[in-house]
Amino acid sequence: MQKYTALQHVPLRNVQGLNTGLVDHWLAVGRLPAYAHAMALMPSLNPRIVEALYTEALCLADNVRARFERLRQSIGTQTSIEASTGARIGKSIATGTGTSIGDGEDLHRVQISCEALRTTTRVMHCLAWLLNHRAYFAGELSELQLRRHGRLIANFPASEDDIVATLPKDVRELVIESERLYQRIQRLEQSWRTTGLSGDSAVRRLRERLSQAVGDAA
Repeated sequence: MQKYTALQHVPLRNVQGLNTGLVDHWLAVGRLPAYAHAMALMPSLNPRIVEALYTEALCLADNVRARFERLRQSIGTQTSIEASTGARIGKSIATGTGTSIGDGEDLHRVQISCEALRTTTRVMHCLAWLLNHRAYFAGELSELQLRRHGRLIANFPASEDDIVATLPKDVRELVIESERLYQRIQRLEQSWRTTGLSGDSAVRRLRERLSQAVGDAA
């Protein structure tokens, strides 16, 4: 059940992305959910931004999963064809390197699998962060819960350039896009936590004004 507080001079109409009909309802009843105060104090992070990034992250996650799966299947099919026609043996004999080419192909498959896992996990961390903030803006999480459990994992391993360079162009673009998304979430995370710490006094003043307004009304 949502917690409500008395409404007194809270600048909610200036919060970008907040439903104006909901604001009108809060103004009419003279009260608002407690989390709405934090929304008014977080102009750089609002529901509209979170929803847009969440949609982007969902699409990116689907594209990454599907494209890497097709890449693995294509490599597996190519390897099977070469093995069945004796092409791999011919290449090894011609180069005088025994099974080095086959070993190289196996290594490349492992590298692709590792990059697929790394990229997918990076996007999943972004999705988890966005889901927590969606829950916060919906009033399902308190600010304390969000600060405890909504942290983005720091210093997630970057993709290896030499491996990414061997990937098809469209796959490389997906990897790069996942890194950009993670960097954007990192900036929002840092900005939100910095603003939250510096805004403690503002929150305290707002609570004092609300308490005074409730006292005067009583």
